[in-house]
Amino acid sequence: MATEPAAAPSPVLLTVDARGIATATLNRPHKGNAYDEELLDALIAGLESLAQNPEVRALVLRGAGKHFQAGADLDWLAVAATYTPEQAYRASMATTRAMQLLNEFHRPTFALIHGACFGGGIGMACCVDVALATPDAVFGITEVRVGVAPTPISTHMVHALGLRQTRRYALTGERFDAAEALRIGLVHEVVPTHVIEARLADILDATMLSSPSAIAVTKDSFLGANGLKLDARQMSLLAHESWTQRASEEGQEGLAAFQEKRRPGWYR
Repeated sequence: MATEPAAAPSPVLLTVDARGIATATLNRPHKGNAYDEELLDALIAGLESLAQNPEVRALVLRGAGKHFQAGADLDWLAVAATYTPEQAYRASMATTRAMQLLNEFHRPTFALIHGACFGGGIGMACCVDVALATPDAVFGITEVRVGVAPTPISTHMVHALGLRQTRRYALTGERFDAAEALRIGLVHEVVPTHVIEARLADILDATMLSSPSAIAVTKDSFLGANGLKLDARQMSLLAHESWTQRASEEGQEGLAAFQEKRRPGWYR
């Protein structure tokens, strides 16, 4: 009797423990947890579901395998290059929406960052309330290196890092280490790998002493009173800027250069 093939693992794994601590694990380790539409859709659905669960008291974001999150899957971007404008806009809106949901999640949010943290991973780090990194973590806002623009995460980077640091790293595409990430405010602490779980547990335990409703009101007030929430018009603009640059001549050249392991045509 023939057996049915096993279902592919979900690109985002969700758990909630007895204390109400939810964990969302990005689960494409073979791709460094680089995102495609499937991962983004799963992350959006997961965040929406967790936001409706009254038992959830905190959310921890992790990456499976050797890396936290390596930005966009360039193989997927090659496919996305063939999309209609409507499909391309939807793909960019998915990134924008995932970041919005993480940024505005009504419970305390945490990221444990190790290995690569590029592009969208930087956006995720900027959207959580507490970011912890291991000393081996490597960071980069590298979209411009392949001819695309990080507009879906741009507002969150400016809010977290300030315009000065965002301008430098988003325009140069430089990579930087965990010590620099700490200096510029991208992460709150750099913690040795062997004790980072214990450090997270300590902070989560401290968080559990706080009133869930007071946390929700405080967080909503911080974001709302300081203009840090995105409305529909702003999200639409960010998604539009993203897909049109991706579809541009230099966007196509940047992707081709990366795949062919050569310098892009604009290099001088």
